[in-house]
Amino acid sequence: MQRIVDAEVPAQPGGEAGAADAPVPRVGARIRHARLMRGLSMRDLAVRVGCSVSALSKIEGQKANPSITMLHRICSALDTNMAALFTGGDGAAVVTRAGDRPVLLTDQVRRGEGVRLESLIPQGEAGLLQGNIHVIEPGGGSDHALQHAGEEMGYVIEGQLELTVDGASYLAAAGDSFFFRSDLAHSYRNPSDRVTRVIWINTPPTF
Repeated sequence: MQRIVDAEVPAQPGGEAGAADAPVPRVGARIRHARLMRGLSMRDLAVRVGCSVSALSKIEGQKANPSITMLHRICSALDTNMAALFTGGDGAAVVTRAGDRPVLLTDQVRRGEGVRLESLIPQGEAGLLQGNIHVIEPGGGSDHALQHAGEEMGYVIEGQLELTVDGASYLAAAGDSFFFRSDLAHSYRNPSDRVTRVIWINTPPTF
């Protein structure tokens, strides 16, 4: 029997100062478009993802934000990735100004204020790299372990990051970096009482 995970978390505006001014992609609308292009009903996608139809409906309707893990499951089921949901652009931009980065808001069920991703690479599915700044609120993080193809590395700009890879946990502080194969089960959280910011790069952009 497939486990049904309900990821109904209310969508919230902005967050920190300046976040509301950044462009926020209509991820729900893009998920719906990708689903319809693949000829899937909402129930079909919900079964593949392992969530309720109600949760998926709220995500597509921009009434709820998916968790990081849920978003990854949706992308895998639709044979796409988060880079495509972020921008869908052609990667032509050389410099992206601080206030112009696309921002994706996600919330973790019972995991504090959750995670905000600021896209560093303005490209769609054709690129070889995917890069984001993970802004993780105290207690926020991935709600389950992730596994996908590729490799990833990161650099902690500020705060602390508890990273668990293949069952082993590591604590990274500002100035520390990390690297691991993405096919190893991995998860992360902010164990501190202050915001953590991490530059996170992975290739290929399967996440």
